[in-house]
Amino acid sequence: MKSTDQNERDLAVNAATSPVRSSSWLKEVSRYQWLVLLVAWLGWVFDSMDGTLYSMVQRPAMTELVGQSAAASYSSIVFSVTLIGWAIGGIVFGVVADYIGRTKALVITILIYSLFTGLSAAADTWWQLAAFRFITGLGLGGEWAAGAALVAEVWPDRLRARAGAILQSAAAFGYFFAALINLTVGVYSWRYVFIVGAAPALFVLIIRTIVKEPESWIEVRDRRRLARAESDHKSAQTEFQTFTLKQLFNEKHRRDTITASMLAFTVLLALWGATMWIPPAISEAARAEGATLADENAQASYGIMLLNGGSLFGYLLFGPLADRFGRRPTFLFYFLGGVIIFPATFLLTDSVTQIFLLLPVVGFFTLGITSGFPIYLPELFPTHIRTTGVGFAYNFGRIFTAAGVLVTGQLVGMLGSTAKAASAVSLVYILGIFTLLFARETRGVRLD
Repeated sequence: MKSTDQNERDLAVNAATSPVRSSSWLKEVSRYQWLVLLVAWLGWVFDSMDGTLYSMVQRPAMTELVGQSAAASYSSIVFSVTLIGWAIGGIVFGVVADYIGRTKALVITILIYSLFTGLSAAADTWWQLAAFRFITGLGLGGEWAAGAALVAEVWPDRLRARAGAILQSAAAFGYFFAALINLTVGVYSWRYVFIVGAAPALFVLIIRTIVKEPESWIEVRDRRRLARAESDHKSAQTEFQTFTLKQLFNEKHRRDTITASMLAFTVLLALWGATMWIPPAISEAARAEGATLADENAQASYGIMLLNGGSLFGYLLFGPLADRFGRRPTFLFYFLGGVIIFPATFLLTDSVTQIFLLLPVVGFFTLGITSGFPIYLPELFPTHIRTTGVGFAYNFGRIFTAAGVLVTGQLVGMLGSTAKAASAVSLVYILGIFTLLFARETRGVRLD
């Protein structure tokens, strides 16, 4: 005979894993839950936009700052410095959000990445630009962890995967807006592109006015205060006295922390070491066809738009697939697609037109796979260490990703083209497939 508690858990799992009808689920979401998703979605739109702006203007910016001959090498350095800041920000603000709240952390991080994107326009040397991008990265990394946890904790368990997929779809719009900004104001100066990137700072006023902290976090905050006040209490409350980052590596959470970090490292290295090099790869192909510098810039922007048009379907489909087949099988599907389609697009084509035809499929897999992280990572960690775990797992690998970007820059010289270098880096998806053997399936798990 099952206990009452076990029966309740079984019922909860059955409810969480039961099929979600195409229309009925909309009635289960309150207006406030939609509002929270919208706020987090916009935060990630601007995050992705500001994070992508440099990849759109790296060639004219670095050519002006260091000269054409050294532009590729120094561009890789600035990329890497940004990623290091992104990693540190994701880890630090993940911890901060567990202690001060998701909403406060969201406000702080959006202010950071907005203001320092704007200040990037004032850079007179490559190292000044690197410094501004490093601080921008601090905000970029921290915003995602706070937003993902906020949505996961506010939305119903049964619909969490759909909310996570919708949240990550914001990246497609962010990349699109970055391309649009470059296409419209980048023709005048790369500095104007960064100035426009400061606009999201105004968004924090809306967040502070309409979004409150999740009830689950408030309960954890109160229990943490109680644990401090009763330090001699020997019950389960003692876990609230242990530093959150330390708890990630105790016996209970170590495996999840390591496997999640490896999955994120794989995806982020492919993203920054391969996918984010698509604009210069397109420019390279356009140059081979005799395009002018202005035409190269325009075709790179069109390419990003096509890439992100396909990615939108990849983002939105991950949630339903994860609910239907599980988190691990869905990750596997995207890994296999990425490791096949990326090299095929850039090594088996001989014109910009052919590349453009395949770019939506590239975006579906290489960008769409990131939709799995706002779904999967919050399910691995309990509320009192959730943003610490999400921030650490998603961003720790970014430190090594920064080195991978430098490797891509070196591979360009060794292999003779950006397309070949990026395709070589995309093979890292094989590591992700191997890591899935050790990852825990969380379909149907309730957030505690």
